[in-house]
Parts: sequence; structure tokens; C-alpha cells
Amino acid sequence: MDENKLKFLSYPENRDVVFVLGAGASHPDGVPLQKHILPLILHDKEIAESEIGKSVIDFIRENFKYSSEHNLYPDLESVFGFIDYFIQQNESLNVKYTVQSIRNIKESLIKLIHHVVNKSTDKTSQVYHQFWEAIQRYNSNVSILTLNYDTMLEQAFESMFENFGYLDYCIHLMNYDKRDKLKRFGYWIDPRLPVKVKTNTSPVPIKIIKLHGSLNWKYCNCCNQILLTPWDRDIDLNKGKFTGYTFPEREKYIYQCPIDGTEFETLILAPSFAKRLSQPIISQLMSEAAREIRSTKKIVFIGYSLSNADIHIRALFKKQLDHDTKVFVINTRNAVTHQLKYRSLTTNIEFINAPFEEMVNSDEILDRIFNS
Repeated sequence: MDENKLKFLSYPENRDVVFVLGAGASHPDGVPLQKHILPLILHDKEIAESEIGKSVIDFIRENFKYSSEHNLYPDLESVFGFIDYFIQQNESLNVKYTVQSIRNIKESLIKLIHHVVNKSTDKTSQVYHQFWEAIQRYNSNVSILTLNYDTMLEQAFESMFENFGYLDYCIHLMNYDKRDKLKRFGYWIDPRLPVKVKTNTSPVPIKIIKLHGSLNWKYCNCCNQILLTPWDRDIDLNKGKFTGYTFPEREKYIYQCPIDGTEFETLILAPSFAKRLSQPIISQLMSEAAREIRSTKKIVFIGYSLSNADIHIRALFKKQLDHDTKVFVINTRNAVTHQLKYRSLTTNIEFINAPFEEMVNSDEILDRIFNS
């Protein structure tokens, strides 16, 4: 008798909890906060000796003053804002920095951010593992909106794959298509189609909506598709290209779209006031997030500062958040300015002064979130 059967993993009409994860959720596992990224770029020897590293560091040194001694650096929003001004106005900065060279600087800086964050993600997160265990124990009718590029959340889910559930990125992945051209990248299960499940299990689909993109996504701007590469997240800092390795030979190669041969691009939104929300994948994810916000009973923000550069996120919640929806804010920041940002979204709000790692280990906090 066949132990597997085909089953639709359908979603309940309404969500019980939507979690919103900011950088503070990944920071306990060593992923740098936004304010740490630029200093890491400026003082990393590997980056300083690379081609794209030299170009970015020279640009920052020539246009911004900072003090390593006093730990004073420009924030990334200021750097990207300066860059975006010239791109939007289609103006050169000077003879050295033409519009095209400034566009190249921007793409190189995004790739360096990708590189710096990726260096912190080659491990399993105990905190995220405990987070998934809490969801399994209390209530699996949840969705997760994350503003983080790292893949710690997904990596921690691996032990629960199949028996407990399937992750749904809410976009079509090339890996879903059973085509010979894609075979070497590994086929993935599309949780929105019938899935073979063991007869003694009842797995659930869980949406992970990565609104600012992801390190393990490679984007083709020709066919507008994403290739998921969970294990290959490296970038060649001299060529500025994604690299992978053949198995078992371990020979390095440059990633290209298997459909049309186009070189893949990063898909992470830079911390800029001028985010490209019209990008096809990001636009799709924003619409999916809006539906989740409208359909949920509770929203839980974890380690998120509601940055001034994230105007699109504030607008998203301001438009879609119902006044009856209960909001929790899990954060160690208890400043009045921080609370006022959230109170501008809703009055139906509760602040819990605790870090993420305390939340996932506290039955009291978890009970308030899931059962109150």
C-alpha cells in the first residue's frame, strides 16, 4: 500500500497571527544590524582588496567623512540617498563619477551588503528553531513578513520540512518547473499544488513573504523569474557575479539564467528612501502582504524599528490594518519616539519589552501572543 497520498495544503480563510520580523530578530545569531554594515564594509580586508570593494570604498571616502576612532559613520540611507539623487536626476557628480559609474557604484554597494550579511548566515539559528517550535506548539495558522535578507529563518525550518509543513515564498520559483535545464539546481515542491504527503501526517503551508528580497534568490531581469539557491549565496567580489560550485568536483562557475542565459542579479532592496517598489517580484509580494494584513486577527512586530526609510511599510500597514486587529511590538527599545511611530499606525497596541530570544522561551509571552 502506498504510504503517500496527494493532498491540497489549503490555507484557512483568515490568519490568526502575522509575524513581522526586523533586523533585531536575526541579530542574536550574529547577523549585523543596518548601522553595523557600512563599518564592516569599510574595514574588511577581503572587501578592500577586491575590485567592487575598492570602487565603493573610494566613493564613500571621497564624498563622506567618518571617524573610525569615534565610531561615527554615515548611515546607509544617507549614502543611498546621495547616490539615488544623481541617478534620478540623470546627472553626473563629476568627471570621475558619471551617471553610469554611479549606477555601478550602487549595484556594487548592494552586492557588498549581500556579502557582509551572507558571511553571518552559514550556521543554524537556535532562536529561529525555537520560534518554529513555538508555532508548532501553539498555532500554525500564521504568516511571516520579514524585512531581512538573511536565510536563518528558512534554514531553521529544515528539520520540520514535510512532516510539519512546507514554506511558501508566495512567488513562482524556477525550481518548481520540472525542466531538464533546471535539473542541476534541484527541483522544489510548490505548496500551492497538490503535494504528496505521508498518510499519517497533516502538514500545513506557511507563507514567508520577504518584502526586501533574499540572499538565496537570483533574479533574471529578462524572464522576470527567481531561481532559489539555498546553499549558493556567494558573490565574486572582483567580478561582482554570483558563484556556485559543481558537485562533487567543487569547480567554481558563474550563475546564469538557465532559461535565457542572462546573468543573474541580486534581489535585495537597499535601505534607501527611493526603493524600487515597481520591481515585479517586490510588487507581487507587497500585494500578498496586504492581503495577509487584512485577513489576520493579530500582528506581532519583532525587532523592527519602523525605519524612516521604510515609508512603504508604514504606508502598507496604515492602509491595510483594521482597527480591530490587535498589535504586539516585541522589542528592547522602549523610547517614546519608537512607541509613537507604532501608535501612529493603531491604538490597539501592546508593547512587550523583551528581545526575540526571550520571547521564544517565555510561555507567558507566547500565551499572550497566541491566546489573548
